[in-house]
Amino acid sequence: MFLIDEVRFERLVGEALDALPAALGEMMENIAVVVEDAHPDEDLLGLYEGVPLTEREDYGGLAMPDRVTVYRLPICEICDNEDDLRDEIMVTVVHEVAHHFGIDDQTLHHLGWD
Repeated sequence: MFLIDEVRFERLVGEALDALPAALGEMMENIAVVVEDAHPDEDLLGLYEGVPLTEREDYGGLAMPDRVTVYRLPICEICDNEDDLRDEIMVTVVHEVAHHFGIDDQTLHHLGWD
């Protein structure tokens, strides 16, 4: 286990988001990325909640943003050092953002993002 505080973890999540290709970031629409310690009911590293871009029809400006949550404690629990942590945060961010673009778990698995 490699435990870091919330502020440092949030900074690493921000770095992972910044590492996404700029063109991909420009296509992300009405989405919030947040960090929480852990999911209350399930053992998850991350969670996407919302309507994928591929399923949106008339998605106006009054809609609540989609939400990607990255869970700090479960990720810290499976990592041995900060390099592992950076890698796992990146995989989790890519995985959840991919759901925003309508990419399912099976496709992510096939692409090696699991």
